[in-house]
Amino acid sequence: MGKADAFAKAGKTAVLQNIQGLMEFLQKFPPFNQMEAAHLVFLVENCQLRFYSSGETLLSPQDGVVEHFFIIKQGRVYGERLQATREQAEPAFDLTVGECFPMAALVGERATRTTHVAAEDTFCLVLDKASFVKLLSLSSPFRDFAIRGVSSLLEQVNLQVQRRAAESLGEQYSLEARLGELALHQPVSCLPALPLNEAVGLMNEHNIGSIVVVDNDQHPLGIFTLRDLRQVIASGVDNLIKPIGQASTQQAFSLSPEASAFDAAIAMTEHHITHVCVVENGQLKGVVSERDLFSLQRVDLVHLAQTIRHAERIESLVGLRRRICQLVDNMLAHGASSTQISHIITLLNDHTVSRVIELTLEEVGDPGIPFTWLCFGSEGRCEQTLYTDQDNGILFEADNPAEAQRVRTLLLPVAQRINQYLAQCGFALCKGNIMAGNPDLCLSRIEWLKRFQSFVFESTPEHLLGSSIFFDLRPVWGPISGYEQLRNELLDLIEQASLFQRLMAENALRHRPPIGRFRDFVVSRKGNDKIPTLDIKEQGLTPFVDGARLLSLANGIATTNTLERLRQLIDAGVIEAKDGSAYKEAYQFIQQTRMQHHQQQAREGKPYSNRLDPDTLNHLDRRILRESFRQAQRLQASLALRYHL
Repeated sequence: MGKADAFAKAGKTAVLQNIQGLMEFLQKFPPFNQMEAAHLVFLVENCQLRFYSSGETLLSPQDGVVEHFFIIKQGRVYGERLQATREQAEPAFDLTVGECFPMAALVGERATRTTHVAAEDTFCLVLDKASFVKLLSLSSPFRDFAIRGVSSLLEQVNLQVQRRAAESLGEQYSLEARLGELALHQPVSCLPALPLNEAVGLMNEHNIGSIVVVDNDQHPLGIFTLRDLRQVIASGVDNLIKPIGQASTQQAFSLSPEASAFDAAIAMTEHHITHVCVVENGQLKGVVSERDLFSLQRVDLVHLAQTIRHAERIESLVGLRRRICQLVDNMLAHGASSTQISHIITLLNDHTVSRVIELTLEEVGDPGIPFTWLCFGSEGRCEQTLYTDQDNGILFEADNPAEAQRVRTLLLPVAQRINQYLAQCGFALCKGNIMAGNPDLCLSRIEWLKRFQSFVFESTPEHLLGSSIFFDLRPVWGPISGYEQLRNELLDLIEQASLFQRLMAENALRHRPPIGRFRDFVVSRKGNDKIPTLDIKEQGLTPFVDGARLLSLANGIATTNTLERLRQLIDAGVIEAKDGSAYKEAYQFIQQTRMQHHQQQAREGKPYSNRLDPDTLNHLDRRILRESFRQAQRLQASLALRYHL
């Protein structure tokens, strides 16, 4: 072999090694880790490695339509965006190794809206526009990521969780399984004229706990269950040949075949039922029972809720809290979303609170005064985790101050005992005394309205910081008419109070997301902690909670749940659909990360804490968490612009 051939061979080997090295590098990061090897080879063969010194601009809006796609090989890039109301540029994001840009501008064939600057000496893999377009046509994962960005990353995380659950538990355990796949496809049904004894005979013959009453066209009219049979027997009725239509539960609850096992479990819990009819185009297609969900080893939700609602002693409720923790643990393992888990925790907590109130009234005697038990904060927003304390109050009706004081004197001892029993059941006493046993929070509807008026008309930023929790109020037990009237009066009050809205906006900007211009995350030590951490609740969730609350109250939206507020704000045109979707996804991911953090603390026997060391996360979770914090920054920036702050 001649020298020329040897040099050529060495050069070819070096090229191949370089390609292999770049492919191994890219396969560590999404979306490249989802791409086929041949498509990665195409990317590597068509890109160039370029160096940018610290402070050098890679892209700017003045460059016109973007012509290149960048992947950070080494170093860091930050973005700056000029705000219309400010002379100086504001930091928009901070990108690190493995991240790529500017997807949206390339796909949209436009200039970037952000100036991209090297935060330090940086190397980037640079792909020309023609090759980028070709790669979009070749690779579905790359195209999906280019179009949907962080949404597709979130799906990857959820799929990983569900895949791990399926590997260890089997596909049939998925909470997302469709009812069309689970339901009894030949449900036992009968006409309303069938004698009761014959209907019970059919149930016994088929070994089932229910029979659906239908008309001649298979439209469900009602359902007869073993519970109904027990009531018939208990009533002493000896005429078992009367038509079943007279003994069945009318208006049987139904869901479509596209609904999930989770939807059925939630419905059973909320409506205190054990069977759900599966109906398509008005016709009965199947029945899913509580037993079906249990036999498939899905969540033990319905039975747990029933056990709570029928507990005979406070001590029984104390023991059931451990089962709620186990339930949440199982749901996380099954790949349930943070929204589903929060929904379930809230439902079970509501059942627990209601039962504690009822048991307390049985113990001390009913004062004979209708009252409504209110909850505030995360409980009011239906966003509780296992790590929660009490934020509650009482609302009652009174015509004048003297009457209000008389009623309050009767209710306060009851409320204080309820607070103590709730503490025994795992709901920690509020350190700020935001509890119904506090005379300042056991108020008539008129007194509550005056209190809210003082918040609105006499508030300072510091005062508002402590009172914002009350704007997420929700009734848990008792009549709701007084609450609904108070809520409507409150919305009318705030909608007209522009100065108060501005104060709320200032308050919403207090908690800044923990990402910096030149760093991955901004962390700090708290107390005697040896490891720097960030507060995932205060710095991550609170910006979304405060922003959604402000915009909802300002636009007459009554719901309190953050995700539902964002959805209704999108529907009302208050925020753009793309922005709202990004906010919702970011909020859900941060909440999911928080729940998994609490779950790990519980396993290790540590007290619950919202402080997280981001170095404990894998690369994908770190990246999405950082992007989620950026969405919180964007929401805050939009509030600052809207309210001229």
